[in-house]
Amino acid sequence: MLKSDLDEHLDFEKTEIERGEVVDNTLRELISDMVFTVPFRDTAKGDELKICILIEHQSTVDRLMAYRLLSYMCHQWHEQLVKLENANVPPSQQRLKPILPIVYYTGSQRWKSPLSLNAVMDIPDQIASFVPTYDSLFLAVKDWNTDELTQTDHPFAWLMTVQQKEYADETSMQQALEATLKHLESLEKDNPTLHRDAMIFLYLLVVGRRHETEQPNLMRLIQTHTRDKEVENIIMTGAEALVQQGLRQGIEQGKAEGIEQGRINEKRVDVLKLIQHRFEDISEVVMNEISEIEDLGRLDALFDQVLAAEAFDDIDFTKNTNGN
Repeated sequence: MLKSDLDEHLDFEKTEIERGEVVDNTLRELISDMVFTVPFRDTAKGDELKICILIEHQSTVDRLMAYRLLSYMCHQWHEQLVKLENANVPPSQQRLKPILPIVYYTGSQRWKSPLSLNAVMDIPDQIASFVPTYDSLFLAVKDWNTDELTQTDHPFAWLMTVQQKEYADETSMQQALEATLKHLESLEKDNPTLHRDAMIFLYLLVVGRRHETEQPNLMRLIQTHTRDKEVENIIMTGAEALVQQGLRQGIEQGKAEGIEQGRINEKRVDVLKLIQHRFEDISEVVMNEISEIEDLGRLDALFDQVLAAEAFDDIDFTKNTNGN
């Protein structure tokens, strides 16, 4: 999705992520800690190109983005100089690496503000040439259709198709997620690290953007498309937190309504925690079924069922306390 004259000269197959603390505190809320190094195909033209990807999380346009870009690039160049000095590189041999700034915008509002410092200054034409200028690439994710995004079949592009639906209706979100997970299947074998990062990105997107009633099903969908234990543990931890959060509200409400109702809500929590501990799966249907049980005796009987069941299918959630 880069300009063709750049794309043909950069070897994206050898892209590497620089990890570590690279963003100062004043920028951390606005800029994601993502810096990549991409070598030129023709080494005579340069050792490598440093690409900065800035993620705009807000749905509104940031008119000061040009200034933030420049601040971030200067911070990067400062870090480069510090490393050169610490390595005792003579000043005459110190060289800064170029930076290609990319603004990655996921907001719904159309971005019309130019990415230039002149646009946020009131200056006469006579001194305009003294204002720093630089080119940057701008990617407004939601302005692209699915075919345009996925024409290269790159994993990142498929992730963006899900990002586009972050606030869409539940059906659209699920369809986009299913399509992306299908296209990422081969990645788990070919590049397990990248596949793990993609799964975690999708998980965080679900947790951060979708309503809590949708999250269990979407989490489970992601979980069925990975065998990575780290990803599974992250999803299971998130699912458990979701259960605790939802049921904690019920407990507090129960205490306000009386001790008996509080005991009912606490028993609901116990039943759900036991199901999750034994079978590691709680569907939205099961959560709703248990949340509607108002009889403490029935909850006690259900708890015993879960404890004795050899398989999840052995549990009868519709069975009442007298066995009917």
